[in-house]
Amino acid sequence: MSIDHTRLAKMPYLFWIRPRTVMLLHALRSSKSCRIMISTTMEEKPKEAKTPMTGFASINEDLFQNILKRIPALSFASAACVSKSWNRNCNQILYKPKLASAFSLNPVQKVALEEVVNKVLSEPIRPQFAIANVIGSGVDLSGILDFLAAKLGSKTPIIVSCAGGIMGRDAVTDEYKEVMIEDFWVDGASNSSFGIMLAVGFLPGLKVDAIPLLRPRKARGVAMVDKFVMDIMNFAASVSDSTSPSLIIMFGSEKTDQKPVMEKLDHAMSRETIVVGDERAQFLYRSGIESRNVYYGSVDQYFSDAVALVFARDQNRPSGTGEIHFHSALSSGVSTIGPRFKAVSANEIESETGLSTWLTVRREGGQEILGGQRIIDDINNELGNQTKLFIGVSEQRKCFVGPEKPRQMRSLAFHEVMGGDEEHLFVDGVGIKTGDYFHLYHSDPSAALSSCSNISKNFRNLKLDWSFRSCQLHAARGGGKTEVIGGFVFACWGRGESFFGHSNVDSSPFLDNFPGVPLAGIFTYGEIGRGFSILNTDLESGQEDKILCFCVHVYSTVYLLVSHTPAPLEH
Repeated sequence: MSIDHTRLAKMPYLFWIRPRTVMLLHALRSSKSCRIMISTTMEEKPKEAKTPMTGFASINEDLFQNILKRIPALSFASAACVSKSWNRNCNQILYKPKLASAFSLNPVQKVALEEVVNKVLSEPIRPQFAIANVIGSGVDLSGILDFLAAKLGSKTPIIVSCAGGIMGRDAVTDEYKEVMIEDFWVDGASNSSFGIMLAVGFLPGLKVDAIPLLRPRKARGVAMVDKFVMDIMNFAASVSDSTSPSLIIMFGSEKTDQKPVMEKLDHAMSRETIVVGDERAQFLYRSGIESRNVYYGSVDQYFSDAVALVFARDQNRPSGTGEIHFHSALSSGVSTIGPRFKAVSANEIESETGLSTWLTVRREGGQEILGGQRIIDDINNELGNQTKLFIGVSEQRKCFVGPEKPRQMRSLAFHEVMGGDEEHLFVDGVGIKTGDYFHLYHSDPSAALSSCSNISKNFRNLKLDWSFRSCQLHAARGGGKTEVIGGFVFACWGRGESFFGHSNVDSSPFLDNFPGVPLAGIFTYGEIGRGFSILNTDLESGQEDKILCFCVHVYSTVYLLVSHTPAPLEH
């Protein structure tokens, strides 16, 4: 039987599934039972007598779909063109929620791209969004973006970023690995290695698009943060009944401080909106709306200082779609040390290496000005070893978006300690004001390990809760069990095997509880996390700071689970 290519061309999304062996479909099409079905579909049946269902036509529909969803690209497209009933079954498969991920460490970029694309598209999926994270030197982000757009469709929102490491399953061996960019450096120099993690998803009932944070190219242009936040709110309002989306996956520029951006997002979004991502990265993106795209190397009047992949509920979703849920958790890797301090003065310094702040400080309730180096030495002596130090500043600021009335917000902002002298404590970044109070924090593998263990327990309790609820729902109205369809991990680049002493610790809460479920993870240069629905008692703040909001973390790992609850049988 030949394929009707005119009809095939009208079928969206089907060409995105990787071609492999077509033996199964050829066997079905050449079998007697399949020929009987095809002939009875295409030829007019006598009205006097009905041909009894035989062979393939009598197969249970669930079993039929189970066969179809294992057929790769060309065979799946061919199957969808056999008849209306086959087409309907194929579309039902494509409308089911799915997240596919894979990574490759092939040193040849083109080969690595083909490996991950072939893997994630080896089964039917309707690409609704894609995230690619790469590691290596001399990476061609523009070429990767163009390649993915050609494979996944020009209207599919895509983000491509450089990461400090990747974690996931190998596209060829299916082995799970965590790989850091430091693994590519030999004797202080980078070799020609390359790595890529690709995640492609379809989440029915949601609308997805990539929205950029723009900054004018003119000298000392200021990022248009208010417009960025309002663009996100307007997109959510246009597809749902709320100005707050369900999820934002965000990637910030390595040259832009994302703390003020996150403060405004935190101010504007409802508490249910989850925000995760990488604070500092090189990235390129492609939006489904052409007017939002800013092309690298073009004469466009804007730079993009960040990009947000926004997921909003679709108020017009068909009945029977079920519900997509997002669940987030934070594993901390820092602990407080020493007394509380007060900033007596804060001088912002701009240099070739970036922005920093020189602080003069004293202990809370004290009068003596303490030298920065003295504070650092006292902490190192107490810990017995040198470690990464940060200050967590308790801020109280007025915040507003657009023309609205300003509102006071209390938040916690982390700054890395860069050093000190006899008078000043040097910290990374700006935004600290005279009179602000802060605690000192240090990286702590023991706290991080304990936190990962608690997250794993919380995930296990979440599964038990789903099982209990599904039993209740099935008894009342029928319906399926809530299941995790995939997840994302954003871990600090300072963690990993060198931090814990053994591998796959950051992934363990997910791997222990959801083995075999697609997982895409990266090591970041600043972890963005907001709206945690799975609380962890070991958050990285002191008792007093737990009431403060903080969206940009240090030495932490942010987990995002994606689950689906089928609609009750009555739908």
